[in-house]
Amino acid sequence: MSAVAIILARMGHSVSGSDLNSSDTVRTLGASGVEVHIGHEASLVHGSDIVVYSTAIPQTNIELVESRSMGIPTVHRSVMLAAITAAHRSVGVAGTHGKTTTTSLLTVMLRAGGADPSYYIGADVFELGGAGLGSDGTMVVEADESDGTAQSMVLSSMVLTNVDADHLDHFGTVDRIEDEFVGMAQRLGGSFVVCGDDERAARVARRAACPRTVTYGFGPHNDVIVSGPRPTESGISFVARVHGVDVPVDLPLRGSHNALNCAAALAMAVELGVDAGVAARSVAGFRGVDRRFIEHGTHRGALLIDDYAHLPAEIAAVLAAVRTHPRCTGRVIAVFQPNRYHRIATMSADYAGCFAGADEVFVTDIYASGTTRIEGVTGMLVVDAVRTSHAAVTWAETRAELVAAVDRALAPGDVCISMGCGDIADFPDQLRAVPG
Repeated sequence: MSAVAIILARMGHSVSGSDLNSSDTVRTLGASGVEVHIGHEASLVHGSDIVVYSTAIPQTNIELVESRSMGIPTVHRSVMLAAITAAHRSVGVAGTHGKTTTTSLLTVMLRAGGADPSYYIGADVFELGGAGLGSDGTMVVEADESDGTAQSMVLSSMVLTNVDADHLDHFGTVDRIEDEFVGMAQRLGGSFVVCGDDERAARVARRAACPRTVTYGFGPHNDVIVSGPRPTESGISFVARVHGVDVPVDLPLRGSHNALNCAAALAMAVELGVDAGVAARSVAGFRGVDRRFIEHGTHRGALLIDDYAHLPAEIAAVLAAVRTHPRCTGRVIAVFQPNRYHRIATMSADYAGCFAGADEVFVTDIYASGTTRIEGVTGMLVVDAVRTSHAAVTWAETRAELVAAVDRALAPGDVCISMGCGDIADFPDQLRAVPG
């Protein structure tokens, strides 16, 4: 929502909004010319031409109720995004994992190639922010499928990173997620860049049968082939063979999954006219995305890292990346906050094997993210699943219990990686505040 507000303000519209709490995002909005009120009040919508809301906002919200009583049009975020993307030559980045990083890298590559794209990204990118309005009519947009928003976007080209189980409360089955991406791809008039190593993504490409499909991945069958990813002091290096030409890449991000994200961006950048070498060199100074493998200092001699990973495949990939960190000379301590009651109700068993890369695992209770509590659904479901394949799992229901338990476990040389998409982002600072 903040990115939508920023783009509309920079397009020249008068934009205001409300949030329950102040935050860095709220302060960023203010700097972008968006008037933000803390707390919801019916009077805040008076004088508006249109009111935009997200899925997280209940229909009983007093501002929505007031808007409708006054006859002010109210639209879901997806409707506004559809209008914004229709006003640009929009390039979407879709998929279950890796969207934010891939969108960010593609934006950096296009700018290095001389373009001036607008961009809409679902997180704060350190050198870009979350949104920007360019001058060349192109827009790079993170296509979030969680509530059907991606399906409404008007896209000319698209990247599909992978297809995995998530948001089953909306889709019901993974097959329906796949169908959603097929429908999006079939409407493209430009390029469709797909991870050829991901079975479901590759099947989307076959079903969509787009006139211009480009695949990327580690396998030799791809059009853009990633080889030799190896850890460096600051991240990873690899070679991308782009349509038969080898291009070296030094990426200041960790993990082979980020080599794939970079290859996806590189493949699309080339499709959009950027020289492969220019695109590859442009990422050397990439500063990353907030809450994606961010280091937060040390505690008791252990390095603290925070990451947004919250799905099994993401957790496994992040833990593999931790092992490559040059400061990891001891154990890997994984701390996980499950997210959304309906997600854990349907997917808890899927977490059974994803913590294999950790020496010790700590799980806390579920962060609701606006979802309704389901009786009997707690973080213990994840604990029970992980314990089927991992011996060292600790249940710490409250934040105080979690901080105390991890504090006792840490030793010099360890890396503590906290993961989740809720308020677990505060955990490293809370841990460092423990007297020591």
